[in-house]
Amino acid sequence: MKISINRLKHYLNLTESPEEISALLTRSGLEVEGLEEFESIKGALEGVVIGEVLTCEKHPDADKLSLTTVDIGEGNPVQIVCGAPNVAQGQKVLVAKVGATIYPTSGDPLTLRKAKIRGQVSEGMICAEDELGIGTSHAGIMVLQTELANGTPASEYLEISQDQVLEIGLTPNRADAASHLGVARDLQALLGQKIQLPEEPELTVEASGPKISVKVENYEDCPRYAGVVITDLKVEPSPQWLQDFLKSLDLEPINNVVDITNFILHDLGQPLHAFDAEKIDQGEIIVGKLPKDTKFTTLDEKERKLSGEELMIKDPKGGLCIAGIFGGEGSGVSDATTSIFLESAYFSPDVVRKGSQYHGLKTDASFRFERGTDPNMPVFALKQAVKLLQELAGGKVASEIIDLYPNPIQDFVIEVEYGHVNRLIGKKIEPSEVKSILESLEIKVENETETGFTAIAKPYRVDVTREADIIEEILRIHGFHQVLLSENLKTEYLAEHPVKDLNKLQYRMTEILSAHGYFEMITNSLTKPGYAEKSGFLDASKSVEIYNKLSEDLGVMRQTLLFTGLEVLARNINRRQTDLKTFEFGTVYQKTEEGYQEGRKLSIFLSGNRSSESWLEPTKPFGFSDLYSTVEKILEKLNISVGDVSMVESAPYAYGLKLMLGQKEIGTIGLLDDKILKLAEVRQEVFFAELDWDLLCKKASGLKKYQEISKFPEVRRDLSLVIDKSITFDQVKSVGIKFGGKLLRRIGVFDVYQGDKIDAGKKAYALSFHLQDQENTLTDKVIDKTMSNLIQAFEKEVGALIRT
Repeated sequence: MKISINRLKHYLNLTESPEEISALLTRSGLEVEGLEEFESIKGALEGVVIGEVLTCEKHPDADKLSLTTVDIGEGNPVQIVCGAPNVAQGQKVLVAKVGATIYPTSGDPLTLRKAKIRGQVSEGMICAEDELGIGTSHAGIMVLQTELANGTPASEYLEISQDQVLEIGLTPNRADAASHLGVARDLQALLGQKIQLPEEPELTVEASGPKISVKVENYEDCPRYAGVVITDLKVEPSPQWLQDFLKSLDLEPINNVVDITNFILHDLGQPLHAFDAEKIDQGEIIVGKLPKDTKFTTLDEKERKLSGEELMIKDPKGGLCIAGIFGGEGSGVSDATTSIFLESAYFSPDVVRKGSQYHGLKTDASFRFERGTDPNMPVFALKQAVKLLQELAGGKVASEIIDLYPNPIQDFVIEVEYGHVNRLIGKKIEPSEVKSILESLEIKVENETETGFTAIAKPYRVDVTREADIIEEILRIHGFHQVLLSENLKTEYLAEHPVKDLNKLQYRMTEILSAHGYFEMITNSLTKPGYAEKSGFLDASKSVEIYNKLSEDLGVMRQTLLFTGLEVLARNINRRQTDLKTFEFGTVYQKTEEGYQEGRKLSIFLSGNRSSESWLEPTKPFGFSDLYSTVEKILEKLNISVGDVSMVESAPYAYGLKLMLGQKEIGTIGLLDDKILKLAEVRQEVFFAELDWDLLCKKASGLKKYQEISKFPEVRRDLSLVIDKSITFDQVKSVGIKFGGKLLRRIGVFDVYQGDKIDAGKKAYALSFHLQDQENTLTDKVIDKTMSNLIQAFEKEVGALIRT
């Protein structure tokens, strides 16, 4: 969107440079993407002045050339050789001085130099229209009728227009700024000035003309429709100032009537449309729709089929215009037009948007209507256009203004709290400044209290309907640059993005477990009360009892997935299916002091042998590490890192581990105690894990961390540690990570020994340490230093004896 600085000066007293204005607007959210100069004549005829021909004689050596002396206001006259047939003594002419660059209507630019033409010195050029780029005539030099002094710049005589034009990248929400008035409103707030709006003229009927009536079929599609009849028009080219304004916005002038409607659109943001009044059948304008597939020819001479959903301006005979988008060929203004019906309306953004998209028509009018124009502007804009039509086209008002607006669009009423203003902006804004900013944006502040106020925003601010919008307005005028960022950025909450689909997450885990040979089971949520009473780790008082129980075996809701899962294992084992890998996603229930509580769990069971009996290799029973590696894979896929790991040697486990994430328990994993197995009548070892699926879903992250693969080789060193049996590998590992430094990539255990070759109550771990530097090749000195640090840490932290 292009905005003329010259036109903005009609609204505000701008003393700032175009660059300063650009910076202000960009800072407030109207990003200025470019700044360019506009000149109605390229180069602004710099170096071209008014001269007077003092003498004119034939060139001594050329019949078609004249030798002249010209007064260009510099004291001594200059000699110029001229080839124009109409040059004569006493003429006022335009002279391009030596050093001036002129831009002909056709051809390349020309820079004047002192020259000799047929032996005579020539110090400039007496110019024709086409040589200066202001016309096409080359019949002779331009002869002026003026009293201006010799040496007066040609730009002053020709009233050449110069302007600075802003290119603003308008965001879709700022429909209110799609005009010079809209941009001036923002500058009004930024500069602390008051907009000078043009006076609203009083129109009186001064002529008779065609009688036009208007009917609106649906006020939802067209809440407001206004118009007036103008007669005695003379359609002709616009005055130079209007043409220059349109050209500065990259618009092509057409005629005074159409140019005036375009001027109002870009100046006030209100699209207008002029119909030839004589072409309106029976003098009746109807705002409504036409049947689907009706043919309609638009101003670009293309025949289009209507969808039946677009809003049309029509008469009893047919369509005149696609409302808010494009005019029709049959009703447009031509050179022969003498009377018009001038339309100014507010159309529903939705209906204009749909029609524009359906026909693939994007016009300056549709750009504004589909985003939302000012419903209070149509009559004011109409009067400004009529005033210009009277001045520039000789028009006379031939009717009262028609204004159909049965259901006025109301202002937006928004309750605002100062606390929310300060919280969202990130600093305290004084109430007096809040009020000043909003009122400078034409947003009223009412019902002020110590804690807040009521904001009244006019309906042209389609993007200001909520408290957050009001706060945004305050911030962009106060200045984003005035909100200092702290060294430690933080937010009150972290939004989850994208939103997790819990069903997809569960399905993904199901696929992973199934791919590793596990079978999914679904068990009953109802179970035996005796499990909780005899288990030793469940509180029977927390069982949710069923009032209308079908049997005692289905008397309570389960508190764990353990026992219903063991029942499945028992049934399979009793039928000689002894090698089992199963899992279940299920809900568990508890009774609490506050009421009832439920949560989702994931249970995993391993029992029997890893593989069926075969001649290739002996059978090997499942071990704790098999189940632990499965849990690790699940956590890895969810991008969850376990925090503390502690031993569990209480029911339901013979031994096991508790996994923590911060202060919260992720789950437990271990070998089930024989007493628990007897309750469910299972007669073989079972490894069991139960994970808090709700917590895992909450902590799961779809984000993965990647780093460049090191170009330098990895080094491995091994250590054998003799430690107390009570010390776990996780304790050893945490010490290694803490003291291994940035070079330690991972720690592994490849052998565990417990026997008569070491002291009783001791065990030996054979550990592998993998070292790597991302930036250099490791030297023996660096490796030895790292291993020495690790040895000292193991000796001090876990009382290890290093075996050599």
